[in-house]
Amino acid sequence: MRFATILPRASLDPVAVAAAPDGTWIELAALTARREKRLEESLPWLMGHLDLLRRRAAGWRGPRYRDSEFEFLPPVVRPAAFRDFDAFEAHVGAMRRRIGQAIPPAWYEAPEFAFANRLALVGHGASVRYPAGARELDFGLALGVVIGRRGRDIPRERAWEHVAGFTIVNDLSARDLEQRALPAGLGPSKGKDFATAAGPWLVLRRELDDRIEGERIRLSMTARVNGAVVSTGSTETLFHTVPGMIAHASKDAELFPGDLFSTGAVGGGSLLEAGANGEGWLREGDTVELEIERIGVLVTRVAGRAAPAGISG
Repeated sequence: MRFATILPRASLDPVAVAAAPDGTWIELAALTARREKRLEESLPWLMGHLDLLRRRAAGWRGPRYRDSEFEFLPPVVRPAAFRDFDAFEAHVGAMRRRIGQAIPPAWYEAPEFAFANRLALVGHGASVRYPAGARELDFGLALGVVIGRRGRDIPRERAWEHVAGFTIVNDLSARDLEQRALPAGLGPSKGKDFATAAGPWLVLRRELDDRIEGERIRLSMTARVNGAVVSTGSTETLFHTVPGMIAHASKDAELFPGDLFSTGAVGGGSLLEAGANGEGWLREGDTVELEIERIGVLVTRVAGRAAPAGISG
């Protein structure tokens, strides 16, 4: 079952919704008959009542939303924390080679992460501008993991129990700004600070249990730019697994419902690695489609550069 957060036309208030069998969307608070308004507040309850929600959605006779009546926001609009991992060895190797370095031994020992800008998340169909001073805008095809149950010092063998579900993350990067920042040892800095796309919705983990074996999850991944396939991959190639990320992130720290993890880009899942069919980096007017099997397709559009401060037009 799919869950999303939408912004209805002519409204300022986001609405958490659940997908109906006919493709329309039902307000989650009405469907659950509970008070929670934000999706993250409902996640612990949703994880234990999926069958009930399916029956209610199938028999729903109340009001509903159609796609033409709203825009998608990130499934969790403002997560308490957004952790950005780099869990695919092939992608990390390509990044390190670009700055003349090998993958350090420490990377193999634990799934380290950076806290990303949780206030710069945008949803499905959003337009993203080039950040100031950048010339090398890139996408990153990543799996998003949403925490559903709070926990601290979570053992690996219990980690899946804390996963509400999955979404798609476009781990956008300005590669030239990132390359300048990485040698300082403090992460990509302004190379990623400007925007990250997430969506289009959340698919509950139970819907994908048949693709989970032990610590591994098996989903195919595809990236397209202007309709042309530029990358394919699989979550099977994760070096650091989702349970490993959760166990590491929760050491001496509390995870909360709605917390977002990004796996980082799959090997080949960026223009840095895959190229762009001779077209270079993303350009104004480009459309990026990131697809993960059984989850959906996340669309991001590239807009023009922002006008300098004090200049309009």
